[in-house]
Amino acid sequence: MTAAAVRWADLKPREESAAVDAAIRRVLDRGWFVLGPEVEAFEVEFAAATAGGQTITVASGTDALTLILRALGIGPGDEVITTALSAVYTAQAVMMAGARPVFADLDPERLTLDPAAVAGLIGPSTAAVMPVHLYGQPADLAALRVLTERHGLALIEDCCQAHLATCDGVPIGTTGVAAAYSFYPTKNLGAFGDGGAVCTADSRLAARIRQLRNGGQTARDHHVEPAAHSRLDELQAAVLRARLPYLPAWTARRRRLAAHYREGLTATAVRVPPELDAGHVYHLFPIRTAARDRLREHLGARDIDTLIHYPVPLPAQPAFAAAAPQPCPIAATVCDELVSLPLYPGLDDEAVTRVVDAIASAPGD
Repeated sequence: MTAAAVRWADLKPREESAAVDAAIRRVLDRGWFVLGPEVEAFEVEFAAATAGGQTITVASGTDALTLILRALGIGPGDEVITTALSAVYTAQAVMMAGARPVFADLDPERLTLDPAAVAGLIGPSTAAVMPVHLYGQPADLAALRVLTERHGLALIEDCCQAHLATCDGVPIGTTGVAAAYSFYPTKNLGAFGDGGAVCTADSRLAARIRQLRNGGQTARDHHVEPAAHSRLDELQAAVLRARLPYLPAWTARRRRLAAHYREGLTATAVRVPPELDAGHVYHLFPIRTAARDRLREHLGARDIDTLIHYPVPLPAQPAFAAAAPQPCPIAATVCDELVSLPLYPGLDDEAVTRVVDAIASAPGD
């Protein structure tokens, strides 16, 4: 009998299915689809879950970052230092706000923004530093906070891959002035489409972002500035409300699966980025190998899915050529070696064992 395929992800509702169905039905029966009671309730509930002050929901994680920058008055003439390794949307948000992204290289173990590299890039136009808690691993917030406070810069946390993560025991998203989250379906807390949120303890900043997400409106049909619509709809908010109570258990399951991988891969030829903080939430489980294409082909022949996050470092993306980025050699090397293995709460331990055994049997260099 042929073994079932090991898929990289499974986005279908599972134990939360009945709650999701009831939530959708509730919205349909109410007939209120934008900026209604589901959004209001989810904002309160997510704020409590993340300890991040106020939550303002928006249309995507990209919009969350862009609106934070706009609300802080960061735009043309300003520079924002961010990581060379992330989804492209982190740096695109900087450009959407009119500022220039400046890419700093990585901590080679943590694979997040290297504070030492950041320190060497701070200049008179620097307005903010934007670390990404990549793959669920917290960036070095303690060192970055020291840097930003010393130079009077805004610290903005990209938490889009790290729901419920902590750094040195402190919830991420609470160290900087504001944090951005994504609810894209593959995230640790995913909607059935795009969605995002800003979390901030600054009430004035929160009010400004609420205004910007709604066309610059201060009262019905009264708009004081040009701004786009960026709103989470009621259906997505209801789905997220139904799923949020399951997130702690899903996070614990991700950590158990990651531990299984770590133990099993110890004696293999691949490199596993170390867990440098117990608050890691394992949005993804990347490994590193110089024989990436050969390994992926080997796993694919055994019906095991893999993906690459991310194959091109941000400074090498044509979208950022106008920003004249400097090379980031550590990121360039890492991007040639990364492979993301299957990891999601519904994955069973037998599947992880199968992946580990397949990697162990892969041909050497």
